[in-house]
Amino acid sequence: MSLIDMSEREYWAFVSEGPEVFVGQATLARVESFLIGYGAHARRHGGPGLDGWRDWLVARRGRECQHAWMGLVRHIALPDEGWDHWQLSPEQEERVITTLFALLDDFLAEREGETPTL
Repeated sequence: MSLIDMSEREYWAFVSEGPEVFVGQATLARVESFLIGYGAHARRHGGPGLDGWRDWLVARRGRECQHAWMGLVRHIALPDEGWDHWQLSPEQEERVITTLFALLDDFLAEREGETPTL
């Protein structure tokens, strides 16, 4: 199947299997930037992009905070660990990337299951 024929969920599942193909070295910052760019491009061309993503993460976490979605993902991935001003150990970064892709899949699955309101 070509990338163009994939649903958003299929596309992101494919990206999660080898993000370095899309972003070079698969660092958290690069993966987040790629997702931000994807969302902006989708919205610019009439798609939903990441609409509702942050609110969904707040609901998933069960409480609000001042962070953008990137911080919320860190809170969810590292609930019992302090992370100092966005600096993460390599192990923490790997956990956050894995969690990010899992959360994104859950979000997209729920969004695909929604029925449009008329």
